[in-house]
Amino acid sequence: MEDGVKYICPMHPDVILDKQGSCPKCGMELIEVKTQKGKDEGDKMASMDHTEHHRKMAEDFRRRFFVVLPLTIIVLLLSSKIQEWFGFSLEFSLRNVVLFGLGSLIAWYGGWPFYSAAKDELRSKNWGMMTLVSLAVLSGFLFSAAATFLFPGESLWWEISTLVLAFLFGHWMEMRAVLGTGNALRELAKLIPPTAHKLVNRQIKDVQTEILVKGDLVLVKPGEKIPIDADVVEGESSVNEGMITGESRPVEKKVGDKVIGGTINNDGSLTLKVTKTGSETAISQIMDLIKKAQETKPAVQKLADKAANALTIVAIVVGSGTFIYWFFVNSQGAIFAATLAITVVVIACPHALGLAIPTVTTITSALAARNGILIRDMKGLEIAKRLNYVVLDKTGTLTKGEFGVSKILASDKSPARPAGGRITNDELLGLAAAVEVHSQHSIARGIVNATKIKQIAFTPAREFKSYPGKGASGKVEAKEVLIGNRNLFQENGIKVPEGEESLGTEIFVAVDKFFAGTILVEDTVREESKEAISRLHGLGVKTAMLTGDKKDIAEEVGRRLGIDTVFAEVLPEDKVNKVKELQKKGFTVGMVGDGVNDAPSLTQAHVGIAIGAGTDVAIESAEIVLVKSNPLDIVKVVALSRATDAKMKQNLAWATGYNVLAIPAAAGVFIPWGLMLRPEYGALLMSASSLIVVANALLLKRVKL
Repeated sequence: MEDGVKYICPMHPDVILDKQGSCPKCGMELIEVKTQKGKDEGDKMASMDHTEHHRKMAEDFRRRFFVVLPLTIIVLLLSSKIQEWFGFSLEFSLRNVVLFGLGSLIAWYGGWPFYSAAKDELRSKNWGMMTLVSLAVLSGFLFSAAATFLFPGESLWWEISTLVLAFLFGHWMEMRAVLGTGNALRELAKLIPPTAHKLVNRQIKDVQTEILVKGDLVLVKPGEKIPIDADVVEGESSVNEGMITGESRPVEKKVGDKVIGGTINNDGSLTLKVTKTGSETAISQIMDLIKKAQETKPAVQKLADKAANALTIVAIVVGSGTFIYWFFVNSQGAIFAATLAITVVVIACPHALGLAIPTVTTITSALAARNGILIRDMKGLEIAKRLNYVVLDKTGTLTKGEFGVSKILASDKSPARPAGGRITNDELLGLAAAVEVHSQHSIARGIVNATKIKQIAFTPAREFKSYPGKGASGKVEAKEVLIGNRNLFQENGIKVPEGEESLGTEIFVAVDKFFAGTILVEDTVREESKEAISRLHGLGVKTAMLTGDKKDIAEEVGRRLGIDTVFAEVLPEDKVNKVKELQKKGFTVGMVGDGVNDAPSLTQAHVGIAIGAGTDVAIESAEIVLVKSNPLDIVKVVALSRATDAKMKQNLAWATGYNVLAIPAAAGVFIPWGLMLRPEYGALLMSASSLIVVANALLLKRVKL
């Protein structure tokens, strides 16, 4: 496919047309964007700042409002009905012609955005708010023009002038309110500093961040923003990553660690090597996910769209019926009948219904991103409110995927020191660490880290030798130390005591061919896991744990955390069957895993949640991605889902209830009780209902997750 041009609505990205015009859904002017060769339609659109286009629309409505305002004041002063009400007179021979000229200018200049959008609605056979607005204004205009030149009588010039003014003001205010819902992408973009300190031959050269390429070296001074995703090659510091991950505590960074563009370097200088640029960076991926999430629609949005379309038909039918009743059945004159008919059409505009859901989803995606939750599909978040079972992969989700020493059992049967005395637990750990310090295995790192925690000093072993899959050996201060599993000890003729009950991985230690003791290591449980399980229970959600560990180890971890169901000794390919097992029992299941090894089960679950994505946020198998490896964020997902659902229902209830009461009132049902709505009042009520919907959605920002 050739490169070319498409036109897209900044508020409804799913509206993509080949020609310039207005959005058939909201009336906003379509924006020209470049398409790229060989990409799917959904990926063709270049990056576009929705907030900027909302601002332009707000400016357009504002400009037209202030042009129409003084003209409307003049029309009001020249209208005979207004003069009668306020007891003054401004009669002159060409008064009606002047009213026609001013009214025409107001109707055409002020109403042009609505007519342009209505044309596209009619062309697409998707009648909506702009069709109704245009019908109301043009009906009043044609009636007044006829009353001026064809059949002399009372016209509706002041009514349609104030109607256009009210619509312009309402849309201006509405766009300003919508601006408050769509700042997520702009705020993310602001995180990236425009310039960076590039190192060229160890000399600092300030350059534009956008021209950095992979492999460039960049210096970041204390207090500065990190310009781009990179690896630390020199220096140590702490980095505030809260704007990306939602984590409030600074994260320590040293040589070899990764840093994310847009985060803040705190107290030390860092030399970085650029690893990602452009669309590969975390910020770009997050922005892309937010855009895609705002384009996806929850099921309730389809219901609102159908209701809005139906409401357009209802408005036309009821408006026509209103005119027929008040003109033919209960004859009150053409002016009275036309006024009520126009009011019905105006007040029934389905804008509040159209805004009810999109404003909520836009704010939700932004709020989620600020809390380290990236929503790939709003349908997933919509389902999350109904979750009653969450399945969690043990390794890397409930645990850190890092081994730690849980118990040290120095032998009291064999002398480990020829000089006499028994070996202590700390000495046993020090000897093991002296050998394991040469290894990169996760268990070895756990043993070495334990000596750091206990502040045990040791001298690294000499003559280190590794036995893959079994253990290692080395000389520590003239002692021959062997460390490994039962098989390695049997091969070396070293007897290991039987019957030792353990809930971890056994690491045996021998000194000079004598058994010296056992070190138990286990995957370290995250500090937040128990609280996360407890809070999920508080939300009425049961939990299950998937692990390949032996049953006794798995059940002990499950008991410690308060897990409802433990699936132990599960092979990776069988995880998906455990999810199906719960689904067959009627549960709505969410699966939480790392997004790579757990891809099939994430896809099978009603909601897939990938945890611990870090900078690799584009995980295809999950609807929701958690940037941090924090189980408490799972609780945030459920809480956010329920808060979002509540706001959607509140907005739909308001938008629907408003029309149920407003349409009969506009049709004159309450006239016997002295209540009559004029078109301009209807326009203000319609705009107010839209603003209330937006304001209610904005309250989501106050939700504490």
